[in-house]
Amino acid sequence: MINNIAIVGMQWGDEGKGKIVDLLSKKSNYIVRYQGGNNAGHTIVIDKKKTILHLIPSGILHDKTICIIGDGVVVSPEFLIEEIKNINKSNISIKNRLFLSHNCTIILPYHIFIDRAREKFQGKSSIGTTEKGIGPAYEDQVARRGLRIGDLKYPNYFSKKLKEISIYYNSQLINLYNQEAIDYNFILENILKYKKQILEITTDTSSILINAKKKNKKIIFEGAQGSLLDIHHGTYPYVTSSNTTVSGIFSGTGLGPFKLDYVLGITKAYSTRVGSGPFPTELFNDIGNHFFKKGNEIGSTTGRRRRTGWIDLVLLSQSIQINSVNGLCLTKIDILDELEEIKVCIGYQSIDNKKITNIPCSICDWEKLVPIYKTLSGWKSSTLGINKFQHLPEEAKNFVYFIEKFTKISIDIISTGPDRNHTIILRNIF
Repeated sequence: MINNIAIVGMQWGDEGKGKIVDLLSKKSNYIVRYQGGNNAGHTIVIDKKKTILHLIPSGILHDKTICIIGDGVVVSPEFLIEEIKNINKSNISIKNRLFLSHNCTIILPYHIFIDRAREKFQGKSSIGTTEKGIGPAYEDQVARRGLRIGDLKYPNYFSKKLKEISIYYNSQLINLYNQEAIDYNFILENILKYKKQILEITTDTSSILINAKKKNKKIIFEGAQGSLLDIHHGTYPYVTSSNTTVSGIFSGTGLGPFKLDYVLGITKAYSTRVGSGPFPTELFNDIGNHFFKKGNEIGSTTGRRRRTGWIDLVLLSQSIQINSVNGLCLTKIDILDELEEIKVCIGYQSIDNKKITNIPCSICDWEKLVPIYKTLSGWKSSTLGINKFQHLPEEAKNFVYFIEKFTKISIDIISTGPDRNHTIILRNIF
């Protein structure tokens, strides 16, 4: 029996995880975010109405689903309260349905200011962060100087430590980045405005999940970003600051590694990434523009144009291995409808024609890669909204079969459009 599912992005994020989490949420009891912060965005379309969530798990749209923001998430209290307000405007209640871990590290204004200052200082060499303060907040966590949600219960301790950290960051802002100092009193007054609302939903979320597991409740672990942005396994240094792979679940929730029954990897039928960093199959031609325009490839968090390219089965295979994926979900297959030919990357060679057998670890090695492509026939007909596999064009089926054969993993779900109903279910997971 499958009770616990991890939904993990296989690329650089933006694979369409939000829709799939929403789709499966109606059969689940709990949805859990376990890493990242409001640098992630999940877009869900139901009856043509679009909802964008950044911190709150996608399952909040189902009134019987309990949503957990786990220990590994870094949280901006101001942003979270604003997102709750927006949810309430849609007549969706969070009462007894949204719980926040007391162990979450808090994102504070100095994190955002230092993030922006660094990106500006580095210029063309910048990582291309969302400038939401995520990286600096994780730095504080690892350096053991961060403030956590549970610390809000102790005003004297909180204010004392906040003042110490403010001095630390102000010295950098003034002396290194030539920026104005941040007013400690302003930060304190601002955070205290949200204290009551935040503490109302704060609890020991690990205990909730452990008890849910004992009762055989159905739990979905909702990943943010994608595996190729993992701090350890991604295209370093152009990565995020958390473990976006399935390993992040265990450190980010308090559940042990044997609690997962199934890992669903989400991949687009092509590739995208936001910000700087390696992208071997990136396109700078009309097809790249086609992916951008028809796929509406604008970041839901940043508003930035996503870079676009062909699907990379080499990197997909690596993500499958790292995450112990049981099945794949292929999204946005309808974006390929108008193409005469479809290319898939099946290998690399170096610029001096040597075959590459290992994924590079250095940014210098990435720059030497030349993708090797397999060209498949396009189908030149609409797949939008198709919900039966047998109704797909033969060429579209061949595309699916090729990915399965190369990766040695079955494609269990195919998304044929943005709406919840635009989905082909090849295996009922729950």
